[in-house]
Amino acid sequence: MNTLQTLTRLRDLKLGGMAAALEHQQNQLGTYDELSFTERLELLLDREFQSRDHRKQDRLVRQARFKLRATVQDIDYQHPRNLKKAQVAQLAQTDWLERGQNLLITGPCGSGKTYLGCALGHQACLNGLSTRYYRISRLLLELTQAKADGTYQKTLNQLAKVKLLILDDWGLEVLEPAHRNDLMEIMDDRHGTHSTMIISQLPIDQWYAAIGDNTLADAILDRLMHNAHRWALKGESMRKRLQEID
Repeated sequence: MNTLQTLTRLRDLKLGGMAAALEHQQNQLGTYDELSFTERLELLLDREFQSRDHRKQDRLVRQARFKLRATVQDIDYQHPRNLKKAQVAQLAQTDWLERGQNLLITGPCGSGKTYLGCALGHQACLNGLSTRYYRISRLLLELTQAKADGTYQKTLNQLAKVKLLILDDWGLEVLEPAHRNDLMEIMDDRHGTHSTMIISQLPIDQWYAAIGDNTLADAILDRLMHNAHRWALKGESMRKRLQEID
């Protein structure tokens, strides 16, 4: 079997990383001559594993549907807003996600809450963890539609399996009774197993009133705040500051 046939078979077997690595070795005459067969094979396998990891990361990022293209490396620490590099570094490690802990990010409009949330979500994807971003109003609309077309339970099951669920704009709109029940179902399914990130302009002490129903508010917030990390941003709007600089 010649090299072209070998490359074709590797691609047919969906081993594109190995095929690319083999082509590279063939094009670098003399570079790999001193390596044993096993050593060259290990290089091919390493390339295949790397290729599969990159494809998985790209797939997870696409499925997350982040509002912003954000990364932990590009977070701005120049503006004073109660943001510490050590805290970001700790959360970027994603140990809290493995333990099923939650993250509550609050702060005024324009303080960079959504960027931070998307950056940490992106890092979770790079670490191989499924992530999904929603504005809370969009999620509730999707659940209402799911009830109408008979896919409500399927949608809840899908949400329950996501390792990190990011809910943005929490508390901006009045919740209808059905929406409170939807949120209760989601939090109950995820409690203690998978992590939820809440992003809100409202301080946490106002969330109880924002939910509206005392009984459901107790149940929802108890599940959210148990073992949750809290991150309260401060300061002026970063968008306003950037406009002044321009």
